[in-house]
Amino acid sequence: MSDPITVVLADDHAVVRAGLRVLLDAEDGIAVVGEAGDFPGAVAAVAEHRPAVLVLDLGMPGGSGLETIAALTETAPETAIVVLTMQDDPAFARGALSRGARGYVLKEAADEELLEAIRGAVRGETYLNPRLGARLATEPATASRNTGELTGREMDVLRRIALGHTNAEIADQLYLSVRTIETHRAHIQSKTGRTSRAELVGYALEHDLLQT
Repeated sequence: MSDPITVVLADDHAVVRAGLRVLLDAEDGIAVVGEAGDFPGAVAAVAEHRPAVLVLDLGMPGGSGLETIAALTETAPETAIVVLTMQDDPAFARGALSRGARGYVLKEAADEELLEAIRGAVRGETYLNPRLGARLATEPATASRNTGELTGREMDVLRRIALGHTNAEIADQLYLSVRTIETHRAHIQSKTGRTSRAELVGYALEHDLLQT
């Protein structure tokens, strides 16, 4: 018999991890070897277990999901990353896949799709939730404004917003006050015409602002 597909589960809700473990442990050929409840823990678990697949939630504490995907793609290329999230905005799916994730599964469809995504990831295939895939294929191109309208500081703040950092985290990183970051964010929203976080992520992706 071939070796089982080893999996690390990373989600900040213990009950979700427990449910996923039951789902995966019931499958022949899959073995859950570790768990984590935040992004640093996920990185540590991958380093310790070197799993074939990391099932990763994007909404955990301790950092940015997109940054974690990019970092692990560099440091642990043998581990395929399958995102399992409640975030159904195509911009997040595009961001995760562009930074190295091999799968993007919505939690509402985990029972039907997660096993397929895990097995496909091991084969080097990319899995995208069909509904999100259809939206990505049909959504109209968004008219984008010139990033020259943004100052260098605003582009830096926008990149960090798109990577999942809070205003407080960005303020700490840039040695600025939270109020100053809020002001920068208001200017960014006004100049780009994007207001929600998902829209800002989309703008950053369109202009390659996530590349470091």
